[in-house]
Amino acid sequence: MRLPDEPDIPAQINIVPMIDVIFAILTFFIMSTLFLTKTGGLPVNLPKAETTQPQRSESTPITVTIEKTGQVSLNGNAVVLDALIEQVTKLTGNNQNDFLVEISADESVSHGQVIAVMDKLRQIPGARLAIATATP
Repeated sequence: MRLPDEPDIPAQINIVPMIDVIFAILTFFIMSTLFLTKTGGLPVNLPKAETTQPQRSESTPITVTIEKTGQVSLNGNAVVLDALIEQVTKLTGNNQNDFLVEISADESVSHGQVIAVMDKLRQIPGARLAIATATP
């Protein structure tokens, strides 16, 4: 029961907790999108192509990188070209199903060296090759 001499207190909506929740959600989305980008690998200048198509794989693709110095790396670890077949076979184990091997070659690497790496990888049963490019 109200007394007649009490002033009317207007209804208020406290928005400070709502702002806190919005900032928490915003922070979550910002942090999660940072982890969606592909980081990792070695720094190479990929050639640009307008007609690229993403390749899908059930498992994580194996990455073979050819730096501009000619150094070949398998998932970031330096490897000799002659040992490439053995190292990729170790990574796949007994899984002879189709698996994706992504070749990231610097645009200044000679065509012959890329073909030599592709030739080695084609000797592995079940290997599907994809060449990484940058979109213009």
